[in-house]
Amino acid sequence: MAHDGWPRPVLLAGTPVVGLADHLRRGGGIAYAAAVRQGRDATIDAVARSGLRGRGGAGFATGRKWAGIRDAGAGRRFAVCNAAEGEPGTFKDRALLRHDPYQVLEGLAIAAFAVGAEAAVIATKRSYAPEAARIATAIEEMAADGSFGAVPVSLVLGPDEYLFGEEKALLEVIEGKEPLPRLLPPYQHGLFATEIQTGWESVEAPADGVTGANPTLVNNVETLAHVTQVLRHGPEHLRSRGTSESPGTVVVTVVGDVTRPLVVEVDMGTPLSVLVELAGGAHPGRTLRSCYSGVANAVITADHFDVPADYESLAAIGSGLGSAGFVFYDDSACPVEVARSFSRFLYVESCGQCRSCKFGCGEITRALERLNDGAGSDHDIGVIGARLRSVTDQVRCYLATEEQVLIASVLRAFPEEFALHIEGRCSVEPARPIVVPKITDLADGVVRYDDRQASKQPDWTYAPPS
Repeated sequence: MAHDGWPRPVLLAGTPVVGLADHLRRGGGIAYAAAVRQGRDATIDAVARSGLRGRGGAGFATGRKWAGIRDAGAGRRFAVCNAAEGEPGTFKDRALLRHDPYQVLEGLAIAAFAVGAEAAVIATKRSYAPEAARIATAIEEMAADGSFGAVPVSLVLGPDEYLFGEEKALLEVIEGKEPLPRLLPPYQHGLFATEIQTGWESVEAPADGVTGANPTLVNNVETLAHVTQVLRHGPEHLRSRGTSESPGTVVVTVVGDVTRPLVVEVDMGTPLSVLVELAGGAHPGRTLRSCYSGVANAVITADHFDVPADYESLAAIGSGLGSAGFVFYDDSACPVEVARSFSRFLYVESCGQCRSCKFGCGEITRALERLNDGAGSDHDIGVIGARLRSVTDQVRCYLATEEQVLIASVLRAFPEEFALHIEGRCSVEPARPIVVPKITDLADGVVRYDDRQASKQPDWTYAPPS
């Protein structure tokens, strides 16, 4: 690899950790001990001074998030690790859990200690069998060791639905319900809350009459792994890498039309073009044309492939880092078909609680299908525009905004392609179907996508094989 031995991993350094004893030999336990020694406030201050930002997609300042839970007043607290990764094009959390679940759980123990949580939970999909097995073993070993505090940690396994990874729906699953997002965020309406009744199910008041909102901290897998490194090495350790506003490293996934899909840890601010190089570049005879940062951000066209992969730089071109899963498409992929594929994913994954989202995503998807099939018209463009304006009306989560941002960006970036499809033509001949890059496995340069996703229906059932 070029770049003077770079990239230099931190979270993915060395060979996979084989057990707690191996974790301890590599410095495990130092971070939690440091947190307890310096106390809750100093621990939160250290995380804040490191500049760590959440790696789950929003990029919110981690220290500020922790302080908000700590300062939420009297009452119960909980800490949750979101390991329900489901963003198309992303595999970094599973890679981290396969490599070293102990640093993630140590970060969760630190978070629980810092915010005064009475219990902690790590939630992942039951279909993620290798990761779930590693987590379960690590929880058992760390509990038996006894040096990571007295806060109990439990593992919750949930469904494959995309919304399971949405933090409000995540709490519903932990409570034994379907992944239907709540109205209020976890810091306002946390686990087992009894104070505010806003969901589909009524909540009985406790027998003692004492109610509570139970503020709950939710952090992503990668965020908590970074916490362990910050407390082990100090705040400046994170700031020694990356950029001033986006410090540290980030674990990125690079898939799509590249020769060697991969998960790799790089400095924040690494250009997309370097990520392409690390993934082996485009296939012979092809030119990469576009990049999608999951389904939550605007398309990135080839003229911006030199942009640094950090929060500020990607926002400056109208896109975003998201969960750092980058899907590249070359000149054999029709942008209209790509838009149809992503729109359908969001349509079938919408939970249906908010009519504007389910109806709007469905209308947009059907219009894109007609255009893609050569049966569309100017009317379909008008339908898409109208639904994009209303799809986010009074919604409970960000899914509808993803539809709005992503599809509108493809229309702006490739107007000539949509004009051709109105005429029943396509610039790509022969056009190929685009499979939603929902990753089930990624190792040794080979990526596998969920072959069931194409048959998933809007009610979350699957159509029988034809």
